[in-house]
Amino acid sequence: MQSFNSLSKELLALRKQTGEICRLFNKSPSKGNLKRIKERFAQCGEGVIIESGFHCDYGNQITIGDRSFININCTVLDAPINEGAICIGDDCLIGPNVQLLAVSHAVNPTQRLNKDNFAAPITIGNNVWIGAGVIVLAGVTIGDNAVVGAGSVVTKNVEANTVVAGNPAREIRTL
Repeated sequence: MQSFNSLSKELLALRKQTGEICRLFNKSPSKGNLKRIKERFAQCGEGVIIESGFHCDYGNQITIGDRSFININCTVLDAPINEGAICIGDDCLIGPNVQLLAVSHAVNPTQRLNKDNFAAPITIGNNVWIGAGVIVLAGVTIGDNAVVGAGSVVTKNVEANTVVAGNPAREIRTL
């Protein structure tokens, strides 16, 4: 995991600016406000739908493929560095109240006093369905066609064409 200081003046300003764009969209989910959010992303495909309640910290390392759907109240803790990128493939379904958390803090209490953040990418393949209330942690890759059951906490990679569920998420079956 790569570290960065989220309390720098530059990153505080970027987060504030991105937060304001998200707040405007959530208050009034118009096409214009959605366009402003999509413009923050590194890339956003055609036909992407994002419902209100969306929040991201920076946006500049987020990529979303074509025809993906992000339901209400999605929280994306992305980082402004490549190591904190979040990539969502084509034709994905992201359920309500999903959290994609590419950012973390030190476990060691002495290191945590430095207030540094640590980031590792999250990669979601094509045609993935992530159920309601799922939490995906930093450094996780979810393979193509996978399904993550509602309420799961994904701490490790998910193989393509599998169904996982639970806390921590475990493979239930192969598709």
